[in-house]
Amino acid sequence: MSLNIASNPLIDRLPAHLKQFIKPQNYEEYTPIDQAVWRYVMRKNTTSLTKVAHNSYLNGLKKTGISINEIPSMYGMNRILKEIGWAAVAVDGFIPPNAFMEFQAYNILVIASDIRQLENIEYTPAPDIIHEAAGHAPIIANPDYAEYLRRFGKIGCKAISSKKDYDMYEAVRTLSILKEAYGTDPKEIEEAERKIEELQNQKENPSEMALIRNLHWWTVEYGLIGTVDEPRIYGAGLLSSIGESEWCMTNNVKKLPYSPDAAFQDFDITKPQPQLFVTPDFAYLCQVLEEFADTMALRKGGHRGLAKLIESQNLGTIELSTGLQVSGVFTRMIKNEDNEVIYFETNGPTALSFREKELIGHGIETHSNGLRSPLGKLKGINLAIENMSPRDLKAYNFYDGEYIEFEFESGITIAGTNITGIRNIKGELILIQFSECTIKYKDEYLFKPEWGTFDLAVGKEIVSAFSGPADDNSFDLVTHNPSSVTAQRTYSEKEKDLHSLYSSVKNIREGKNAMFSLEAAFEILEKEHIDDWLLCLEIYELVYDRDSTFASQVLEHLKNIQSKRPKIQHLINSGIDTVINSEFTV
Repeated sequence: MSLNIASNPLIDRLPAHLKQFIKPQNYEEYTPIDQAVWRYVMRKNTTSLTKVAHNSYLNGLKKTGISINEIPSMYGMNRILKEIGWAAVAVDGFIPPNAFMEFQAYNILVIASDIRQLENIEYTPAPDIIHEAAGHAPIIANPDYAEYLRRFGKIGCKAISSKKDYDMYEAVRTLSILKEAYGTDPKEIEEAERKIEELQNQKENPSEMALIRNLHWWTVEYGLIGTVDEPRIYGAGLLSSIGESEWCMTNNVKKLPYSPDAAFQDFDITKPQPQLFVTPDFAYLCQVLEEFADTMALRKGGHRGLAKLIESQNLGTIELSTGLQVSGVFTRMIKNEDNEVIYFETNGPTALSFREKELIGHGIETHSNGLRSPLGKLKGINLAIENMSPRDLKAYNFYDGEYIEFEFESGITIAGTNITGIRNIKGELILIQFSECTIKYKDEYLFKPEWGTFDLAVGKEIVSAFSGPADDNSFDLVTHNPSSVTAQRTYSEKEKDLHSLYSSVKNIREGKNAMFSLEAAFEILEKEHIDDWLLCLEIYELVYDRDSTFASQVLEHLKNIQSKRPKIQHLINSGIDTVINSEFTV
C-alpha cells in the first residue's frame, strides 16, 4: 500500500485491514483560514486550559511537537511521537469503532486530518485535527495514560457489536460529514438527524461495543481527573472545545466519581454533556477497564457470548476449551437445560485457528460453506474428548480409518469413519475429520454423508467469544467502502481573495514580505468581506499595542460585526481577551 505518510516502524507493522483506513494528510489543502482557525483555538485553549487542564496537557504539547501557530504536519508529529513509542495516521473522519480501537492497541493515534469550518470553530460533531492532534496527542505523553489507551484498544477492538451499532456508525458518520460540508441543504441534515433519532429510539439491550464506547467517551473523550470538588480536564473532547472546556467546570455540569457504571450512561455527541465522570488518577482507569473486561464475552464465553455473535450478524470468533478458534458468521446454537452450548453453526467462509494462527488446510477455501459441530462431554464416561487418555481413545475406537459411533451427553450422535485428527501443543485432540458422517439430534439431521467431509471441533465448552477473526490473514478484511465520504470544498474567486488576505497578514506576523500592508488588507476586508471577524482579530493582534488609532478602527469594525451577528459576539470578545492577556508573542 503506497501512501504519502511519515515513516514510523509502528505504522509499517500495521495489518492491511487497518492500513486501508489511512489516507495522506494533504497538508497543502489547508487554507489560510484553516490555519487561522487552528491558531485561534490553540491560543484560546492554551491560555484558558492552564487553569483547568491536567498538567500532562501543556507538557505534552511540547513533547509531541504541536505548534500553537500552525496545523501540525503528520511528518513532524511522527518523528516526535516515535520517541515516546507512538505514531499517528490520518483518516477520513469517523472509522468503524473496532478499527479505531485496534489502532490504539498498536500504539497508533488516529487523526481525522480535516479541520472544522470557521462557522463551527467552538465545536464540531465530526472528528477533526483540532480534536485529535490538539486533544488526544498531548495526553499520551503521560506513560500511565498511554498504557490505558493501549489496553483499551486491545480490549475494545474485541467487543461485539450489534446490527444497530453498525447502522448507528454509518448514520453518525453521515451526519458529521453533512454538518461540516459547506452549503449543505438543511433538509439533508434534518433527515440525517431523524435517522439517528430513529435508531436511538430502538429499544434493545446495549451491546458490548455500545457499553465500552460509553467508557471511551467518559474517559478518553470527556474525562476529568482529580476529585469531584477540584477536577482537571484530560478528555480530548473537552480539551479541543473552546466553549465546553469552560462550561464543564461550572456547577451546571454534574461531576460524578468514575466507576464501571459509566458504561451504562449514554451520551449525545451533538450537545454539551450534562454530567462528567472524575477518575482519581490514570491508573484507576485501567482498574475499571479490567473490571468491565471481566464481564465481556471475550473472557466469559458461554452461550451468552455466542448469542451476541449471532445477533451481530458479523464476523466473530469463538474459542473452545482446547484452544481451537472458529472464526466466521455464527447463525445458530443449541443449548441444553443448563444453558450450555451443545452445538453451533456458522454460515459462509469460516476459518479454524490455534493461538491466532490459522490451521494449515483449514482456511476459508476449505470451509467456504461454514462449519457446524457438537460440543460437550461423551455419554457414559462423563468425559470430553479433549480429556481422553490413550486408553479412553482406544476404548472408543478413535483410530484413523476406523468406523465409530458415539453419543454426547446432550443426546447428539455421530457415526462415521475417522479420517484423521489434529492435536494442540498439549497433545489434546482439537479437530477430528470424518467421512460418510451422520449427525443427529432428536429427529433432526445436523449432518449427512452426502454433504462431504465433516470436521468435529473438539471442546467441551466455549471459553471466549469476540468480534473479528482469530487470524487477520484468514479473511479479506480490506473491504472498507463507507456509504459517505468527506466532501472536498471548492472556493469562489471572492473566497480565494479572502484566503490571500489571510496569507498576507500571516506573512506580516512572521516578518515575511507581504502583498499588502495591514492597512491595505483591512481596507479590502471592510469593503469586500464585511462579515469576516477572524482576520480582523488577527490584524488587531498585530496593532493593538503599537498603533492605537488603527487598533481603535479595527476594534470598532469588530463591534459592528458583533451587533449584526450576536451569536458570535462571545467569540470576538474571547479573541480580544486572548490578544490582550496572551503570554505568546506574535
